[in-house]
Amino acid sequence: MQAALPPALPLALPLALIVAGPTASGKSALALALARRFGGTVINADAMQVYAGMATITAQPSAEEQAAVPHLLFGVRDPGEAAHLAWWREKALAAMEGIHLPILCGGTGLYLRSLTQGLSALPAISPAARLAARSLLAECGAPALHAMLDPETAARLHPGDSQRVARAYEVLLSSGRGLAAWQRDAPGLPAAPWRFAVLRLDPARDELRAAIETRFDAMLAAGALEEVRRLLHHEPTLPAMRAHGVPELAGLLRGEIGRQQARDQAILHTHQYTKRQGTWFRHQSLVPPSATHTIHARFTGLAQFSESKSEELASFVQRQVDDGQPRA
Repeated sequence: MQAALPPALPLALPLALIVAGPTASGKSALALALARRFGGTVINADAMQVYAGMATITAQPSAEEQAAVPHLLFGVRDPGEAAHLAWWREKALAAMEGIHLPILCGGTGLYLRSLTQGLSALPAISPAARLAARSLLAECGAPALHAMLDPETAARLHPGDSQRVARAYEVLLSSGRGLAAWQRDAPGLPAAPWRFAVLRLDPARDELRAAIETRFDAMLAAGALEEVRRLLHHEPTLPAMRAHGVPELAGLLRGEIGRQQARDQAILHTHQYTKRQGTWFRHQSLVPPSATHTIHARFTGLAQFSESKSEELASFVQRQVDDGQPRA
């Protein structure tokens, strides 16, 4: 009688890298450097860089950068259509299929967490609830809408985060239950069948503030104001219309504020947002510590690091790659 074969060992999950951190921390440059060295494909994980016609104001990779290595999910959604988390997750998973090394690059933490930890089930949003949320947001502002949420959900959201506050209010109106309760109790989608490793940029705030100023001035010089002019026909409550710099430049174009005030407010609001981003990433464990490498600087290129620091970064990625290889 032939001996029974031992059970087959499960195949190792494929590796995907995540490049995360606050706005203007150099994520795109780091993702590009990694893609060049390890043969990867950069996949957008930024909620605003998915929108078409907004390449300058959302700091999407340049045409030259996108030609150097494959880039996916940049500029693929009409600004008049909201790109919600579930939509992005589905598109990202489809984009990752068959790729040697996906490199998910972006500062939208909830997008990234939906892959590494899964996604809670949420109720269908009624058109009436969506309209009510947008109307109240436009009329009263995010802090007033935040005050209408259930206490558990309100405690999790910043009052000024208009997009997430409006989404939470839509859930509450549509279902009678708070978003936090749905996330806690409702079974949803599991974590993606990938093995994730994170490279997190965490620069000093002063360094980040200077980079935000320089970048916004470069955006203005590159035609950001004309981009926003072409968006003015859209509803101001759409997510795309709340991208960094868009509300301020829209106010300038409508004659509500001057150019200097628009510039200063855009830089201030972006910097305030990066503080919240940095706090979120420092307190959220997307993956185990052994699969996380933190760079306490803004990334501008490998040349900024000493040889030992560059080797430390490359070695971390190589270890993650090697961990998925079959052993002899």
